[in-house]
Amino acid sequence: MKVPVAVACAVLVLATACHGLQLGYYKNSCPRVEAIVRDEVKKFIYKDAGIGAGLIRLVFHDCFVQGCDGSVLLDPTPANPNPEKLSPPNFPSLRGFEVIDAAKDAVEKACPGVVSCADIVAFAARDAAYFLSRFRVKINVPGGRLDGRRSVDSDALASLPPPNFNVNQLIGAFASKGLDAEDMVILSGAHTIGRSHCSSFVSDRLAVPSDINGGFANFLRSRCPANPTSANDPTVNQDIVTPNALDNQYYKNIIAHKVLFASDATLLTTPTTAKIVAENANIPGWWEDKFAKAFVKMAAIEVKTGYQAHEPTVNQDPIGNHYYHNILAHKVLFTSDVAGDDDDGGGQCQHHIPGWWEDKFKKAFVKMASMRWT
Repeated sequence: MKVPVAVACAVLVLATACHGLQLGYYKNSCPRVEAIVRDEVKKFIYKDAGIGAGLIRLVFHDCFVQGCDGSVLLDPTPANPNPEKLSPPNFPSLRGFEVIDAAKDAVEKACPGVVSCADIVAFAARDAAYFLSRFRVKINVPGGRLDGRRSVDSDALASLPPPNFNVNQLIGAFASKGLDAEDMVILSGAHTIGRSHCSSFVSDRLAVPSDINGGFANFLRSRCPANPTSANDPTVNQDIVTPNALDNQYYKNIIAHKVLFASDATLLTTPTTAKIVAENANIPGWWEDKFAKAFVKMAAIEVKTGYQAHEPTVNQDPIGNHYYHNILAHKVLFTSDVAGDDDDGGGQCQHHIPGWWEDKFKKAFVKMASMRWT
C-alpha cells in the first residue's frame, strides 16, 4: 500500500535534532537509499524532463523557507489549512511531489522509518540535475536532514525571492541564507530548464519598457495574454534554445537579453555579477562545477541537525530504547505516551543515539529513588 508522503514524514518530524550532515549518512541504516531515489527520479524524468526541473526548484523552495526540512511537502490540514505548498510562489507552479511520493514509498519498503523526507527532496534534486545535464553535473550530497514541523504559507512569501527582484535585493536574500553573490548567480542558472507562467514576467518585462530582445519579446507576446489571469495563464520555456538540458545556455541568453525574468536580466547590472555571467557563458564546464558546489551549500541551509552525528539505528537494545521507536511509529498504548512525541526537547533524541536512554535512565532512577515520600 502506498504511504502518503505527509504521513510518512510524520514519523520523522523532529524539531530537535541529534546528528549532523554526512556523506554516506545512511550507509549502515539504509545503504540503498540513494540508488532507490535515483531509480525513481530516472523513471519520471525520462517520461517528462519538466519533472526534473520541478525537483530542482522544489529543493530550492524547501531550503529557502525555514531551512531544508521537507516542510514544502506538507499538505493542508484542519489545524494548518495554509501550508507552504499552497503559498503563491509554490501553488500551482511547483512540481515534482509525485516523484517524492514514489521515492518515499520505495524507500519505506526497504528501510521503514529511517530516511527523512528532507533528505529525499535533496537527493531527488541532485539526481534530476545529473540526468538533465546529461551526466555532467555530479553532486555529492550529504544526508542527515530532519523534517520540520512548521509549514506556513506566509513564510514562503517572506523568504522566496520573487522574479522582479533587482540584483541588490537578490544578493541580500541569498546572503540571509549564508550564500554569497556568486552562489546566487550560479544557482540562478537552474533557470536554464523548466517552464514559467506568463504572469511571472509579462507585467515587468513585456508591458513596460525593458532591455528584453525585441524578437524574443514578440515571440513571448505570441504565447502570452497581455493580462494573464488565473484562468488564462499559459506557460513558456525558460530557455528556448536548449529547453530540456541543464547547461550554461542560460548565461548566453542573459547576454543576448533573451531571458524571462527581471531577476535574470538584472545580473548584468553590476560588474561583479556580469563577470560571473560571462565566465559561465564562455568557459566550458565552469558552470557545472560551480553549480555542484553551490548546490551543496544551498542544501545545507538551516538544516535541523544537532550536536551528535549518528545514523538512525533500529533498536540496538530490545530491552532499552525501543519504546521511543514505538512513539515515533505511533505504536504505543497510552495517551501519555503519544503526548511525549509532541515534545520539542531532548526526548526525541532517545530514538537516535545509541546508549543515550540507558545513561539517562540510570541518572533518573537514582533521583527517583532519592525522593522523600510523605
